[in-house]
Amino acid sequence: MIPLSVLDLSVVTTGTKPAAALRNSIDLARHVDALGFTRYWLAEHHNLASVASPAPDVMIGQIAAVTKNIRVGSGGVMLPNHAPLVVAERFKMLEALFPGRIDLGLGRAPGTDGATAHALRSRLDRREGDDFLERLHELTLWETRNFPPNHPFNQVVAMPDDTPLPPIWLLGSSDYSAELAAQVGMGYAFAHHFASYDAIAAMTNYRDRFKQTGWREAPYAILAVAVVAAETDAEAERLATSMDLNRLWRDRGQYRPLPSIEEAQAYPYTESDRAIIARNRTRLFVGSPATLMQKLEPMIAASKADELMVITAVYDHEARKKSYGLLADVFGIRAQAAA
Repeated sequence: MIPLSVLDLSVVTTGTKPAAALRNSIDLARHVDALGFTRYWLAEHHNLASVASPAPDVMIGQIAAVTKNIRVGSGGVMLPNHAPLVVAERFKMLEALFPGRIDLGLGRAPGTDGATAHALRSRLDRREGDDFLERLHELTLWETRNFPPNHPFNQVVAMPDDTPLPPIWLLGSSDYSAELAAQVGMGYAFAHHFASYDAIAAMTNYRDRFKQTGWREAPYAILAVAVVAAETDAEAERLATSMDLNRLWRDRGQYRPLPSIEEAQAYPYTESDRAIIARNRTRLFVGSPATLMQKLEPMIAASKADELMVITAVYDHEARKKSYGLLADVFGIRAQAAA
């Protein structure tokens, strides 16, 4: 069966403050490690009331320290917000401390609004526009040491210099990201949970055009999806109402903590609201384990996904843990972990 992994946003709710959300992430990581999940990735978002963690590298160290087998990584570091040398140093340190268990996922977007993005970068440099390729190239040069002759960075070493960078993954939600990941020969993770571009087209394009450049031997594509699992379809639908309302707010530029089920059920939805929620449901898989398999298996097969990465952002932390447990059972990974 396909490997399962977790993408975590350290969800802040109207009943869970940010500090508690961070502790919930650590608890969830321990839980899914025992269930046999393959990876636990942390996102980078800034100035979002529903996301507690703006610094995935800090959380990676905390989670790797309290888990045993699961790989821990960034999903991802928003590279335009950081000097490539800083990223190289921090992830080489993590790899040195937890060898063979760290992933470095990179994103092109700032992960925030324009004003916050400016605040993040205003003292970093004065480059304008999309400089992701330039930053990615510089990041890889800290590993390969192939700076041009007489380049001043030849005198700078990313420490610890006896430790390699962990595997690099490019994250995306468009055809451009798939093309780029294929051209540079790195792993690829497609964000179906918020993408408007077709996941099947992006992932098959990545696989078909992959070039071996020395970063990995063969293409490897992760499909990231939003899932709510419960014992019954009705209970899963009830849990998903919080995500429905929160996404509706976000589509209207309102970034709030995740509302409770009671708040979501009491909200005065208009017909327009319900139409938007129905459209958004095309990016959310909801149901019992049997229902979810009927929905997920065709997409997994068509996209030729090597791995399924799941984000479950429900209001109740125990319901979130239960959702991942049900997935572990229906995909058979809990049994494998126990064997």
